[in-house]
Amino acid sequence: MRMDMLKIDCADRWQAYFRLCELGITCRCCAHQPLEVDVASPQAAVQIYSVLRQSNHTRLELADWLERCWMLTAK
Repeated sequence: MRMDMLKIDCADRWQAYFRLCELGITCRCCAHQPLEVDVASPQAAVQIYSVLRQSNHTRLELADWLERCWMLTAK
């Protein structure tokens, strides 16, 4: 199993860790250490991207992105 280090703000690290665990993605997070995540499949990579996107963008940016996604699928 390969563990990659992902850079994430310390305040958001634990929230991301718990969400990734809920999704069944193997990860490790110790105090004052980086979040380590096992990217075992393309599906896991997309889920990790989604979780990290939530911590790196404002609520307005996420809402705008979701609106654009709905417009693309509606056409």
